[in-house]
Amino acid sequence: MTEKKENLKVRTRFAPSPTGPLHIGGVRTALFNYLFSKKNKGDFVLRIEDTDMERSKKEWEYDLIKNFEWLQIAWDEGPVLPEGGEIDFKNYKPAYLGQHAPYRQSERKELYKKYLQELLDQGKAYYCFCTKEDVEAQKEYLMSIGEPPVYRGKCRDLTKKEAEECLKQGKDSVIRFRCPVNRKLAFDDLIRGRVEFNSDIMGDFVIAKDMENPLYNFVVVVDDDEMEISHVIRGEEHLSNTPKQLLLIEALGFRVPQYAHLPLILGTDKKKLSKRTGETSVAQYKKEGYLPEALINFIAFLGWNPGTDKEIYSLAELVSDFSMEKIQKAGAIFNIEKLMWINGFYIRKKTLKELTELLLPYWEEAGFIEKKSFNIYSVKETGEEIEFEKLEKIAALYQERLKKLSEIIEFTDLFFKKNLIYEKELLRWKQMADAEVAESLKESLSIIMGLTEKDFNKSNLEKILMAEAEKMANRGNLLWPLRAALTGKKTSAGPAEIAEALGKEKSAERIKKALSLFS
Repeated sequence: MTEKKENLKVRTRFAPSPTGPLHIGGVRTALFNYLFSKKNKGDFVLRIEDTDMERSKKEWEYDLIKNFEWLQIAWDEGPVLPEGGEIDFKNYKPAYLGQHAPYRQSERKELYKKYLQELLDQGKAYYCFCTKEDVEAQKEYLMSIGEPPVYRGKCRDLTKKEAEECLKQGKDSVIRFRCPVNRKLAFDDLIRGRVEFNSDIMGDFVIAKDMENPLYNFVVVVDDDEMEISHVIRGEEHLSNTPKQLLLIEALGFRVPQYAHLPLILGTDKKKLSKRTGETSVAQYKKEGYLPEALINFIAFLGWNPGTDKEIYSLAELVSDFSMEKIQKAGAIFNIEKLMWINGFYIRKKTLKELTELLLPYWEEAGFIEKKSFNIYSVKETGEEIEFEKLEKIAALYQERLKKLSEIIEFTDLFFKKNLIYEKELLRWKQMADAEVAESLKESLSIIMGLTEKDFNKSNLEKILMAEAEKMANRGNLLWPLRAALTGKKTSAGPAEIAEALGKEKSAERIKKALSLFS
């Protein structure tokens, strides 16, 4: 098989099927296509493969496009979503960006019919009228004699007249590609090197159910050529499709693209990624509070390594440093702890204003606050007003601790509750007696009440609290009961930080309530 050697512009594509939510594996494929095209001053195409009409849904198409927008993976050609308003999925039809439109396979059927007819007219494809039972029986026979269970062409020798007669009779049929016998197929994979197949392992494979319903291996070849795709970068699971596509490319006289098959993504148990080990939809990662820049940074390292110790990359830096030579052949390990570490890094890089704006939806969805006016919110449980600046102070307490934004709900619920419910033992530091806990809380209350509203801040509180704590046999004897009284939690930010965010009045109220358990 000879490859045409035209010096064409680099053009890559990602062609998802809208049959479910976008997952990490799909994002990795899209990202590597995007990085390779941008590194080589080329184009990245987004194409929707919706020929599976039973499973494809416009809602999933919308979901994947919205998620790519959120991830900031921009395509040069492909569907563009309508702006604003509710989406009427019954009549939903995106606009297209690019000169090779339409970018949905369901709208390209006339093109596929043209090429199908061409193969039929040239005898390179034929109608097959074998029943499922016929095909299954033939496979069982071949396996029984130790040969590959592939279709051996019972109908390939039908004359054109015989085939037309069967069609007139309304017999069920499919369209098969006439596969050459004992043909060696080879191509140079940009990741795996030389890969070889023998045509006998494929048999005469089906390329269409009928003229209106072409199948994947056929339509992908047509679309890649029509859209001038120069490089097909996809997952390892597609490796077995490549020889079939090479034969179709040859039969249709198309240019052969360069292929690269990415390694599988595995869980830490070295098995195929599952929901337990990280195979969650992008929408779910977004909901949990992973930032798009963190996901992109993390996903880029699933199979690729720059060859340095650098681990934090912006999208622009990834474009600059990306190369196909640094993609590994072995499976890539998905480590959720690494993702959380990277996400925490990007959270800490946010300004306090940016972080607080990102956290607002979590507080609102949890029912803690609701917006009243510009920069003014209402605490739903107490009815008190809380300004954006106060929310910034609360966010600041946990910016260094957050690994994902959704954690803010558990960390900060104490600031939005009218009353805390204490377990008495929580207030006790180690072996403190009841009287010692009560005395400690009284001392804290005295310190709180001794400061004016003007002087009531973290700096002054820390200075006084630490000075008093040093006088005790153990600093925890003062600081633990106070922190537990203010928060009702085993772990939290420090007591001075919490008190400042709560304010003098609320801090005093909580200490008094805690004290009542020891009276």
